[in-house]
Amino acid sequence: MSARTKIIKPAGVQPDELELQLAQNIFDLEHNVAELKSDLRGLQFTSAKEIDIGHGRKAIIIFVPVPLLKSFHKVQTRLVRELEKKFSDRHVLLVAQRRILRRPSHKSRVQQKRPRSRTLTSVHEQLLEDMVYPTEIVGKRTKVKVDGSKTIKVFLDRKDHTSLEYKLDTFTSAYKKLTGKDVVFEFPVASSQE
Repeated sequence: MSARTKIIKPAGVQPDELELQLAQNIFDLEHNVAELKSDLRGLQFTSAKEIDIGHGRKAIIIFVPVPLLKSFHKVQTRLVRELEKKFSDRHVLLVAQRRILRRPSHKSRVQQKRPRSRTLTSVHEQLLEDMVYPTEIVGKRTKVKVDGSKTIKVFLDRKDHTSLEYKLDTFTSAYKKLTGKDVVFEFPVASSQE
């Protein structure tokens, strides 16, 4: 077995250097870390993209097939920690590779109704949840300015404040790159009565 088996690509498409390097690291983790061996055995990813998040820093977004997402979630915290050690000064994000189907027009001959999970709104919502996975989204607000621009304010669970604080800028710029939407991640302020 080789590291190449960790990448799922359509026939004829070759993986790039980053994807091969990522596959090799996951393959090495599978064979060298005993407690991760069984969890990483069947896991594969479809692609990886490196994005610039500003201030000279970069992030790696790993796209995984939707059916394997639950399996990735079991080992996500450990896997991300190990990969961030290997790719120093780069944050690693795991998101599902979802498909958006266009809205059927009156000219298109569609035999069946478009599933709700394939709509643009649904895919963007799921992407947001995938991106912040170990924590949960506890609230969302959409702020519309006078000029018509929208900003989404996302409130994350307060208990993960210490472990995710350094990644909030990465989440913001990665979501902006993938969807084109402005988003601000915050932790809700604890009320003074508690």
